[in-house]
Amino acid sequence: MAADPTLAQRLLDGDRRALARAITLVENEDPAGYEVVREVYPKTGRAAVFGFTGPPGVGKSTLIGALTKARRAADRQIGVLSIDPSSPFTHGAVLGDRIRLTEHFLDPGVFIRSMANRGALGGLSEAALQAALLMDASGKQDVFLETVGVGQAEVDIIDHADTVVLVLMPGSGDSIQALKAGVMEIPDVIVVNKRDHPLTDTMVREIRGVLSLAPQRGWRVPIVKTEASRGEGVDELVEQIDAHRAHIESEGTLSERRRRNLHNEVVALAAGRMRRRLEESLVEDAGFAQLLDEVVARRLDPASAARTLLEKTGAEV
Repeated sequence: MAADPTLAQRLLDGDRRALARAITLVENEDPAGYEVVREVYPKTGRAAVFGFTGPPGVGKSTLIGALTKARRAADRQIGVLSIDPSSPFTHGAVLGDRIRLTEHFLDPGVFIRSMANRGALGGLSEAALQAALLMDASGKQDVFLETVGVGQAEVDIIDHADTVVLVLMPGSGDSIQALKAGVMEIPDVIVVNKRDHPLTDTMVREIRGVLSLAPQRGWRVPIVKTEASRGEGVDELVEQIDAHRAHIESEGTLSERRRRNLHNEVVALAAGRMRRRLEESLVEDAGFAQLLDEVVARRLDPASAARTLLEKTGAEV
């Protein structure tokens, strides 16, 4: 009798349970999870990865639900990864699986997962990056990444998606601040959701004004007005994200973008692990405690203390 296929092979064969198990392993920082990623990585790079960002409450989850419905109508396999705020106590995802996506839970062509961002300021955790790769390897043709709405800090989504969608809503001060804070440099497509709002057209004019001040690129960022809860404007959004995909493929910039993304991912993973190792090594380090005492007593400034710490650990200053 033949041996059972490995977890990695079952994942590559499209086994949903294998995908769920592999993501759990990487989320728990189990070495077995990273081994699965290592095995399946050569089979990745086939999925189109879309990143959705924007302030909280603008309807990102509802929009992704509507997009998922449209993509499934075209018989595409979908993976959805929602990055939620971490509980400060359990480090789990506070919001859990997205309520707005419940209609897709029983669809075998859709895999939905919520993960904690584990305090990652940019909205994506190390485990989330690995989970996206696992979804890709399992045969998902479209992967939707939805990140925590943390405004200006939420810029690392650009490092992990082929197409970035910024979702805003009219009448939101957070949205206008996002425009002014440099977030406008991030998106490839802008969505103004809840288009029935009386201030929608005003907001669209404001966005166009901000865009006109940005450096002009080959791709002209489109603004799509939607009412995601009713599925209105979703077909136009599908057209625009497909158009952007075609644009970066025809221009040859998809490979450039992915190379940049992978560069940033490797550096981010290395930096995150170095930080964890450093923090673990300092837990019971009497020397560090004394160094911190000097900082607290205002006899030593934090930057000088950091230099001393780096010298002690053998790192380049």
